[in-house]
Amino acid sequence: MRILLVEDDQLLGEGIKLALDREGYQTDWLKNGLQAKQALETEEFELVILDIMLPGMNGIDILKSVRKSGLITPILILTALDSVEDKIIGLDSGSDDYLIKPFELSELKARLRALGRRSHGHVEPIVVHGDITYNPASLEVTLAGKNIELTRRETTLLAEFLNKPNRVLSKEKLEDVVYGWDIEVESNSIEVHVHHLRKKLYSELIKTVRGVGYKLESK
Repeated sequence: MRILLVEDDQLLGEGIKLALDREGYQTDWLKNGLQAKQALETEEFELVILDIMLPGMNGIDILKSVRKSGLITPILILTALDSVEDKIIGLDSGSDDYLIKPFELSELKARLRALGRRSHGHVEPIVVHGDITYNPASLEVTLAGKNIELTRRETTLLAEFLNKPNRVLSKEKLEDVVYGWDIEVESNSIEVHVHHLRKKLYSELIKTVRGVGYKLESK
């Protein structure tokens, strides 16, 4: 799952990005409000963590702008502004959740999991696809009850397929999800990860749509 983190505090941003990357998220981090607004208008993310007090453009104005343009991506406000009025403004401006600094990373991760489940239509915390189960909280994957060892990037890729079972996903889209902006990607990286998933799970799991991308097979 690809997350946009918008936070101008260097230490806090580093800490959040490290914690979320360890959870299997692909976290792209920006420190400027205008850059964040542009990214939300041109890139595709599945969750957004948004500070309010930002250089360039504040979080409330970003919220109002992207919601007005029709963006439905779940957005969690992360801020030190803790009055009831601040919370009301944030929620009424289009945020889906509001978390006050300082906070526990465990709570942030739990709230993101809940937002992710709701946005993908999952009521239960465990994602089930045929004989495959995926637990976003523990990153555990099982096949017919047997634990399957996947790398972090393989897990990220599998989660993307599981969350979008009826969509053909392009190689470029999958590269963004698995690697984000920070890493130079080898031209065959996604093909390699798909090959490993097929080998570790089963060969028919992911279909190649020639010239377009990949698609998770029907249950």
